[in-house]
Amino acid sequence: MAGLGLLLGTGFENSIENISKLPQDLFAEVCQQIMLYLQCKTPGVNSVELAERLQTAGVELDVEATKKMVHVITLIFRAAAQRDVSAEELIVKLSDSSSKWSKQALQVIRHVWNEQGKLIVTTEDAKHMLTVGQLVDLEWKLGMAVSSDSCKSLNCPYVTIALKVADPSGEIIRRSFEMTVPQFQNFSKQFQELATVLEMV
Repeated sequence: MAGLGLLLGTGFENSIENISKLPQDLFAEVCQQIMLYLQCKTPGVNSVELAERLQTAGVELDVEATKKMVHVITLIFRAAAQRDVSAEELIVKLSDSSSKWSKQALQVIRHVWNEQGKLIVTTEDAKHMLTVGQLVDLEWKLGMAVSSDSCKSLNCPYVTIALKVADPSGEIIRRSFEMTVPQFQNFSKQFQELATVLEMV
């Protein structure tokens, strides 16, 4: 597994420290979520929800630190899958790469890798998949404009669309936009046409 040392350079040391501070059960939960993503069973890892889960459990990690931790573990599992290493080889490489790994964190990684490492979809498999974002959730609500710099007439109804999309790296992103009612009706009509076409396939 040459190159893991470069992968885990000084920029990752803080993430390793944060990982080593997690209780085993919480770190196992984090690894499980990452594994589900790497096995293409979920569209991504929601770092915001994960950070909230960790904070609820008493772990003081902000969203940015949680994102970095998820990124490090994802890279480790992907590199190990690409090189087809055993759990023992992986643990030796990780131990050699940094002295900041806790024994408990390495035990979790060994266990998760033994149980599920062979199920990871590798880069070769992923070449046959689309590399666009995947829609996770779509919400909409109807509102009424009461003040605006750009609206000519107020008290106009509008529709707000909120999308959750998992980008190809697995990060779940939230985007929102507004439409007039006629725009939303056209949008809805296009979705109905799409559904009709998909039923014929």
